[in-house]
Amino acid sequence: MTHTPTEPELPEQETPELSESQAQAQAIANDVVARVLARAGTARADGETVHTDADGDQLDLEERTALRRVVGLSTELEDVTEVEYRQLRLEKVVLVGLYAGGERAAQEAEISLRELAALAETAGSQVLDGLLQRRQKPDPGTYLGSGKAQELAQVVLATGADTVVVDSELAPSQRRALEDVVKVKVVDRTALILDIFAQHAKSREGKAQVELAQLEYLLPRLRGWGESMSRQAGGQVGGAGAGMGSRGPGETKIELDRRRIRNRMAKLRREIAAMKPARETKRLSRRRNAIPAVAIAGYTNAGKSSLLNALTGAGVLVENALFATLDPTVRRTRTEDGRVYTLADTVGFVRHLPHQLVEAFRSTLEEVGDADILLHVVDASHPDPEGQIAAVREVLSEIPAFEDVHEIVVLNKADVADPTVVGRIQRRERHTAVVSAHSGEGIAELRARIAAELPRPGVQVDLVVPYDRGDLVHRVHEHGDIELTEHVATGTHVRGRVDEQLATELHKVAVAS
Repeated sequence: MTHTPTEPELPEQETPELSESQAQAQAIANDVVARVLARAGTARADGETVHTDADGDQLDLEERTALRRVVGLSTELEDVTEVEYRQLRLEKVVLVGLYAGGERAAQEAEISLRELAALAETAGSQVLDGLLQRRQKPDPGTYLGSGKAQELAQVVLATGADTVVVDSELAPSQRRALEDVVKVKVVDRTALILDIFAQHAKSREGKAQVELAQLEYLLPRLRGWGESMSRQAGGQVGGAGAGMGSRGPGETKIELDRRRIRNRMAKLRREIAAMKPARETKRLSRRRNAIPAVAIAGYTNAGKSSLLNALTGAGVLVENALFATLDPTVRRTRTEDGRVYTLADTVGFVRHLPHQLVEAFRSTLEEVGDADILLHVVDASHPDPEGQIAAVREVLSEIPAFEDVHEIVVLNKADVADPTVVGRIQRRERHTAVVSAHSGEGIAELRARIAAELPRPGVQVDLVVPYDRGDLVHRVHEHGDIELTEHVATGTHVRGRVDEQLATELHKVAVAS
């Protein structure tokens, strides 16, 4: 007899009532999240991600959401019977950012802060408030300045927040000084993005890349405990047996930690380098068989995975969250005339993407440099789509051979985008396609566009292949551009275009008609 597990429900009398201050904080959080989602142009209905038939069963999403974070549950147990219902508590955060001045700078800072709110929500927190300070440059001491830091401490106290998230990368001294003032944990934008990557990485290589990026970020930010020192043995065994005059205080605890981190980073780099040949072997196999490659890249949450599902029916995870998928996915598909090509979904980008992540994921981003066509996916409903395009190209410019890849800017979410914004981008970009992966609008036209711009085989053949070499005829159908096939007495008459290697094999076995 099978038992279908159901999600337990808390008895009504055990649900804690919110105080007046908590209710006010909850209202603020709901308003911030609602405004972020309204401005982001995401496809959400009643707070849930909307899927289409092309997205498949979404089993990975069910696994990810098996443990839900809920608002208002205390982690303190009053009764042992509550253990079964205990769930993860949301961190309560206040967001802080700076802008240099001017209306344009203020708008960009607001967009960036709203994006930071979405990042914080994805990481599993509840946004209570967001603050922007007009300041020419960050204070070298406390980032905001001593007076504004004191005001921030009052806001944290009033809202009941337990974390401050800064929309910038803080120096170690700035983070320590700001924590001393606000009396709660301070996290910068880089640490927040690294945290999301750590939550969402699934493959062995993805986990190694994220850990390497985290250690590179952590190394200069280690904090010691006063004058804590490790000890060495005394007597004649002290100083590695060198005796008197060689004994000293030894390494400090923080020096030991740094050495362990460097050793771990070196090991991770070796592991990532050892994984690289496997991916290169797959690429070489595709090149040997002359299979064209199409890469999908773009800003996070622009709809890359949804587009992959719409084009190939891959069924990869789709979630309305930033950096929902990290591990690259490669799927094989065909054009209308039967030619095979691959589509590769890569990791998403974001403004001020930590350089540690760019370095760690460089091997993954090489899929873009090896592609014949790049589908640069842009959220056309976003308040600043041009900013997204610039942020993505800034990262892609560091990839070798990127300049040689044919780029098509795919304006996604056209069903909810402003037509004037779409027209503005079309006038600015040379090669564009307007689609909606959710509704299917423009997908057929994009498939035709890809088929027309894929590289075609370069060698013309017109010969007869004997019937016992049907495998070569099959390869012509798979990877060639066929103009004519007919059966004659001595074999299959084939006329069309194939790659150089296949043409050589065909000529070796060709017979007279």
